[in-house]
Amino acid sequence: MSDNSFDPRAFRRALGNFATGVTVVTAASADGRKVGVTANSFNSVSLDPPLVLWSIDKRSNSHEVFEQASHFAVNVLAADQIDLSNNFARPKEDRFAEIEFEPGEGGSPVFADCSARFHCEKYQQVDGGDHWIMIGKVVAFDDFGRSPLLYHQGAYAQIQAIQLSVLEAKQA
Repeated sequence: MSDNSFDPRAFRRALGNFATGVTVVTAASADGRKVGVTANSFNSVSLDPPLVLWSIDKRSNSHEVFEQASHFAVNVLAADQIDLSNNFARPKEDRFAEIEFEPGEGGSPVFADCSARFHCEKYQQVDGGDHWIMIGKVVAFDDFGRSPLLYHQGAYAQIQAIQLSVLEAKQA
């Protein structure tokens, strides 16, 4: 093991070698305040019950709404939605200005043209160091089958299909 195990920047760079999808997670408070954050920490947890998770920085201004909301939505972005990802990744007064959305479960905003959407009832919030791990029970989902937006080594990426030769396929 290298001696950089305690260097947060080196640790983050090493984590960047794991390619992920890109999501925008949204919620709405009881008084109608809408929040959304770009997150690549989305993952499945369980099929029975259907659970997913994502994490949010404890310093995030949006956390209070996510903590109080009964539901949240995970919008899995499609390859052509880089602008939408950037909109929710950067500090901004109103991230929903000029963004088309419709209300999902619990009023959580959902976006058109995504790869998939997961409508979640908040199930559990777990302390995860400098982040909160948000677990949701999926109450509905939409699978649009669009090619997803990826994130790898600090940059956006797209899926490139790898074609195996007939010989390689027979050996597999």
